[in-house]
Amino acid sequence: MKANYSYASAIFNADFNNFASITGNQAWSLFFTNGQDDAALGDNPEAGKFFTNVAIAVVAASILGACIFTSI
Repeated sequence: MKANYSYASAIFNADFNNFASITGNQAWSLFFTNGQDDAALGDNPEAGKFFTNVAIAVVAASILGACIFTSI
């Protein structure tokens, strides 16, 4: 019995991905749409890489800033 609930998140539907790995675009699409749509960013892999690199840069800048300003 497969149920496809339109009000639930995409990841809780029975036909989501059957434990297959997802791309960066799918992961960021699920993040930005609150788990509703895994194809919101489309098929361009550069969008997923961009958001991943931005997240890494924000974390690195935060750590570097904390190290600099706590040592002053």
